[in-house]
Amino acid sequence: MTAAAGSKAIVVTYPDEFTRREIAELAKAAGYEVSQVVTQRDIIKSEYGVGVGKAQELEGLVEETHSDTIIIDESVTSAQANKLSAKTHAQVIDRERLILNIFARRATTTEAKLQVQLAELRYALPRARDAVRYSVRGEQAGFMGMGEYAVDVKFRALKKQMAFVKDKLEKSRTVRDLHTAERRKLGVPLVSLAGYTSSGKTTLFNRLTTESKEASPNLFTTLSTTTRMVTFPNSKSKILLSDTVGFISRLPTYLVESFKSTLDELRYADLVLLMVDASERIDSIRTKLLSCRQTLSELEVDPGKILLVLNKMDLLPDGGRSNLEEDPLFRDFDPVKVSATEGYGLHQLKNHILQRTYVPRKPPGELVR
Repeated sequence: MTAAAGSKAIVVTYPDEFTRREIAELAKAAGYEVSQVVTQRDIIKSEYGVGVGKAQELEGLVEETHSDTIIIDESVTSAQANKLSAKTHAQVIDRERLILNIFARRATTTEAKLQVQLAELRYALPRARDAVRYSVRGEQAGFMGMGEYAVDVKFRALKKQMAFVKDKLEKSRTVRDLHTAERRKLGVPLVSLAGYTSSGKTTLFNRLTTESKEASPNLFTTLSTTTRMVTFPNSKSKILLSDTVGFISRLPTYLVESFKSTLDELRYADLVLLMVDASERIDSIRTKLLSCRQTLSELEVDPGKILLVLNKMDLLPDGGRSNLEEDPLFRDFDPVKVSATEGYGLHQLKNHILQRTYVPRKPPGELVR
């Protein structure tokens, strides 16, 4: 399900500035033009997923702005979405559906498409009962009443599809594990890029590998892992560098699970470069950093293997000379400041990578000049 060209959407979200900006970016990435942002302190309430008064307000705004979609920045039930849609005469989608739509637009590899398909099925499963009952309204199928047999059939079909997709992903994961084992035999350290979506991971990947992989300010440009060999100048040392899917706040657990075969690369890496967009406001950096750390924790990534990289330093007013790394937010880290676009700080970053991946096996002092 993707937005039609020229689709206008009204967004219902929480009142804080970071949340407002993020959901607007997500809507844009899904192909919507945001016509209005409406805030409510508690979104999940009443039969509409929003307050009764807010539902009436949205009814008027849909007509006033000629919007065809309402985006709720939370997870709502299909019953709530259907009732709000009936009242406002607009399509209603929640945060999870919106992210899935973006993933579907961005998926290009077979594995990424399978992962999105699995996430779609996991999203649909708890909503199957309402979906079937709305489709058979007025019928009395089964001894339990309206559409009960149809619900069972729908559940079985979804679970059968999930098993089929999981089997395909497991085979893909087996191939990935074999490749990982072969790389281990070469004795070349694996360094993985991680971070919030749009933090500049792919731009840095291109800089270090001289690749031309698509880099974009749009969210979730990367959905599949790409790995390349990197040789450091003036050094015999090599690393394998991989680019992975970006994180986002309030990412549903089933989405992380669906992309586990890709994200597992982070758990097995010798070093994880955690990218942060340093040009943003400190409150945004804090929210995104905490979100990334939570996701890495869920993936059981060893905190001792994480190197924080403050990217986009060239966008700061002082051109990268800021003492941003001294902020208490980074107390648990020893961050490296870079600009992947301008090339600033890359020598220091390479030296940190060598020190963190090769020191136990190589004599000290073999640094990049």
